[in-house]
Amino acid sequence: MTALYRYPVKSMLGEALTSVEVTEGGLHGDRVAAALDDGTGAVASAKHPRKWGGLLRCRSRLADPDTGRGTVLVELPDRVVLPVGDPELDARLSKLLGRPVSLSDTPPTHGGTLERAVPAYEGGVPDALRSTAAVDATGAAITSGRVAAGTFFDYGTVHLVTTSALDRLRAAHPAGDFDPRRFRPNLVVATPDGTGFPEDTWVDAKLRIGDALFRVVVPTPRCVVPTLGHDDLPPDPEIMRAVAREHRVPVHDLGRLSCVGVYLDVLEPGTVRVGDTFAREG
Repeated sequence: MTALYRYPVKSMLGEALTSVEVTEGGLHGDRVAAALDDGTGAVASAKHPRKWGGLLRCRSRLADPDTGRGTVLVELPDRVVLPVGDPELDARLSKLLGRPVSLSDTPPTHGGTLERAVPAYEGGVPDALRSTAAVDATGAAITSGRVAAGTFFDYGTVHLVTTSALDRLRAAHPAGDFDPRRFRPNLVVATPDGTGFPEDTWVDAKLRIGDALFRVVVPTPRCVVPTLGHDDLPPDPEIMRAVAREHRVPVHDLGRLSCVGVYLDVLEPGTVRVGDTFAREG
């Protein structure tokens, strides 16, 4: 495994790790908090960048990253660091985003509403949803869904990306920077002998990574987030156009969507570390 990431607050920048405990609910400390719209209760997500893109200007981490314990801290664009639960953090974040929000570590029981901008490229949203999109007050065409009940995850609890997939996309768009951080993975695994998208053949397979065992659930459909600026990575709308050209695959009954990476479920918790090998089991 070449890289390991955790994102304590949904849609904020996260932290690179050298090791982490994986629980039945995913990486310990991952997506344990989110900004909620005070007016609607919706879960703020950079998938609607005109409304919530400012979240990617903030960085979240755990106060004790080595153990994965402690308070979630947020570093704002002006370098001020405040803990989740501090009213000053909510006030500063509300000013940044231009609307009243509160950071919460309590996920909606039945799954909170989440808005997604409809991208222009093919496969960025199921065709059936594209036809139902509505233009909101920001001027963006959006669709609405829900986060997984009792969590702040959109769908899968662990997201894996392969180096082969990133290499294939670099070849398709050489001017683009396919740094894995654009795709917000938890795990980046080296596949030096693979070409293209080897993970396409892994659906329903079991993967042993370090001490943990995972099941590959489904390819990961990509929204507009990889095209946005991330920390030192500049915006690049061609990133997802390259994905749409190179890798549209069937996802459940949603049609052929533009995908990078796969979602995993956790079958056996355990520790994973940068440098761990991975192997298919069963």
